[in-house]
Amino acid sequence: IAHSVCRMRADALIVVDKPAGLLAVPGRGDDKQDCLSARVQAHWPGALVVHRLDMATSGLLLMARGLHAQRGLSAAFEHRRVDKHYIAVASGRLEPDAGLIDLPLAADWPRRPLQKVDHQHGKPAQTHWQVLQREPDSTRLLLRPLLLLRRRAQPLRRRRRGRLRWWPRSHPRRAPPRGAGGRARPGGRPPHPPRA
Repeated sequence: IAHSVCRMRADALIVVDKPAGLLAVPGRGDDKQDCLSARVQAHWPGALVVHRLDMATSGLLLMARGLHAQRGLSAAFEHRRVDKHYIAVASGRLEPDAGLIDLPLAADWPRRPLQKVDHQHGKPAQTHWQVLQREPDSTRLLLRPLLLLRRRAQPLRRRRRGRLRWWPRSHPRRAPPRGAGGRARPGGRPPHPPRA
């Protein structure tokens, strides 16, 4: 791993810049073993994965230096104490300057790890969007997942896959090529079967 890819190294964590097209963690099959986590672990043995980014997504990835740090960082992600934002490009010109996506999401089982809008079984999810730049045939957007507090002090927004089309079909998102597909879930657990 080039030292230019490592953005920060501290006692508890390593921050690396993941390029688009590289897996964050190994996928299934021999052809999907080259990944950022393996490259980092080659230079810093004991570095542990805290979160993932899709193969087609670029951005900063945190890795823990030791089990204690991994537990603390994983809890921060789980309890939404980590501020995340994303940049996306939509096809066409999106004319409002900002808006709110408020749609329930569920796993798209035949096409996992993709997500789909599911008004019957989906979990509430909200994301605020804001136009950053307009081009003649596209719009660059800033996306910020929102923290919703209801009954329990649990944010209701769950993982949203960047490949989900959540704005009008008149402005389809420029979807990157599909990532590793069929990856195992964390801990090797099989996915839950779809609801009947």
